[in-house]
Amino acid sequence: MASSKNEDISSESGKFVPYVAAATTLPEATLRAILLGSLISIVFGAANAYLGLKLGMTVSASIPAAVISMAVLRSMFKNVSVLENNMVQTIGSAGESLAAGVIFTIPAFFIWNETIPGFHYDISQGQIILFSLLGGSLGIFFMIPLRKYLVEREHGSLTFPEGTACAEIIVAGDEGGGKAKSVFIGIAVGALHKILMTGARLWSESVNYDFKKVLKGGYVGIDATAALLGVGYIIGPRIAALMMSGAVMGYLAIGPLIAYIGDFIPNVIIPPGDIPIAQMSTGQLRNFYIKYLGVGAVALGGFVSLIKSVPTILYSFRSGIQQMTGGRSKGQVPRTDQDLPMSVVLIGSIVVSIIIWMIPGIQLNFLGVLLAVIFGFFFVVVAARIVGLVGSSSSPVSGMTIATLLVTCLILLNFGVGGVTGMITAMSIGTIVCIAVCMSGDIAQDLKTGYLLGATPKVQQRFEFVGLVTSAVTMGFVVFILAESFGFQTPSNPNGLLAPQANVMATIVQGLMLGEGLPWGPIMVGVALAAGVELLGVSSLPFAIGLYLPLSLSMPILLGGVIAFLVKKTSRDSSDAKVRQEKGILFGSGLVAGDALIGVGVAFVIYVSDSYREFYEGFEAVSLSGSMGSWLSLGTFAMLIGIFWMMSRSDRKT
Repeated sequence: MASSKNEDISSESGKFVPYVAAATTLPEATLRAILLGSLISIVFGAANAYLGLKLGMTVSASIPAAVISMAVLRSMFKNVSVLENNMVQTIGSAGESLAAGVIFTIPAFFIWNETIPGFHYDISQGQIILFSLLGGSLGIFFMIPLRKYLVEREHGSLTFPEGTACAEIIVAGDEGGGKAKSVFIGIAVGALHKILMTGARLWSESVNYDFKKVLKGGYVGIDATAALLGVGYIIGPRIAALMMSGAVMGYLAIGPLIAYIGDFIPNVIIPPGDIPIAQMSTGQLRNFYIKYLGVGAVALGGFVSLIKSVPTILYSFRSGIQQMTGGRSKGQVPRTDQDLPMSVVLIGSIVVSIIIWMIPGIQLNFLGVLLAVIFGFFFVVVAARIVGLVGSSSSPVSGMTIATLLVTCLILLNFGVGGVTGMITAMSIGTIVCIAVCMSGDIAQDLKTGYLLGATPKVQQRFEFVGLVTSAVTMGFVVFILAESFGFQTPSNPNGLLAPQANVMATIVQGLMLGEGLPWGPIMVGVALAAGVELLGVSSLPFAIGLYLPLSLSMPILLGGVIAFLVKKTSRDSSDAKVRQEKGILFGSGLVAGDALIGVGVAFVIYVSDSYREFYEGFEAVSLSGSMGSWLSLGTFAMLIGIFWMMSRSDRKT
């Protein structure tokens, strides 16, 4: 903590001293903090569910939740403590983390219903809520024994970027109103843009240009949305550029190469394609070939991220076991070092495991529950360590889930569990593990914030479950509404929500469990491409995501990254750059929230109103402005870029 406001957060004689001393007792879990935190959890959970299903990425809600907490509580009440603000952030950030775990896996069941003849498994809202509650509970319980080691003892080496940033914001309490202004302006701008573009269909959301002659099979395009621009700024120019490099490789190199070969063999049909290559559009080239390149690249990128972390994984895993089997501390435990009793953790984990076994319809026998618990605990250890090093946004959750699914499928097949039953069992295990991993990363960041501020760990751990419950109910509703309104991208629904991680996982499990095999040729080429990127000394995971996603999604992300790069380069000094970067991140977070929330609202109106559904579907491929739609789209997006630039470079005072 570097701010002049928090000199108390320091190290005295080598011993860490939090902002609020252990001997000081301040209000934490007040009713106002719980209610505001729950509301933020619902809002950002819904927003990230939509955003993640649309392009496969979620944005951390921790920092916006901290800022909103400062603005709302301190404007409405007097004598608000920093620990109350911390509690709002703890509860509020749960929604975003749970959303990631749900949208990476649950859509696979919907996709199978649409793509596999004879497959019928209607996952209900109640089951989505149960998956969320049970997987999230395991993640929280499994993380509690690791807190003392990862958060306290590794304080000097594990920074927990989001957790530390939230503590900085909360300590700078008198600056909360100015910071919140950037978030709320971003929400308003993003929401207005989304209402006019998507709700009223005044202009096109996506502008694409297919090369017909010079580069047949290739295209350039942009999904001109505020959310993607905000995401690009938040993740920064390097990651944005790596994503775009994957898109360029797939859609301006490999796609045209396949089309070029197809022109010289006009009647050839190469599986998994079902029509001659010469007749394929750029979209069909992606669905039949480039998508599987992305599957292979994403799989390797996730595995490499794990391999690089093996020493850390083993050390953290051993320490976690020691924590779970360690004895009770002697003497009075300081307030800031009090966790939920280990008996609660053990009994809670056992009860959750039994309930998982008893859920009707998900085909989890004793072996399935055992696999879910083992993989869940192992990858919770992995995820908690990784988010401490690089933050939640860079944690390879999808790679860990894919590893779980591959090993689980092989084990189940070895025990004679295959076919449709095996698919449901494997994906149920993967869903629980994925949600547990996401929630463990969230509570790890929250506990770091609390450690810096001087919160009571057991209070944070207890009320993390409040955030889980409110966001779990939200997920059951939102995912179901989005599935009913838009559907997920399949050959019969090319305009559905992309749900890239769920599509990858559905493909892998289906190929293994039905004995159909997978299109290993393009998958292994994707593996080789990612390996080549790794050999260049560059992380392959962002490249792989760009290869999998359509180029039109990577383009606005790149432009957001370019804004971040230029803002930094044109700043007067490092202090000025830091202030501007923070403003940009807060404004970008607001753009994401505003855009995504209106997206959820549009889905809800489509769901309840047949007349609006007819209007929306009638203009799904075009816009009310007709041939001017593309130009209006580019023009308004240019205005967004200009507003973003001005918001990031406004006066230094926050």
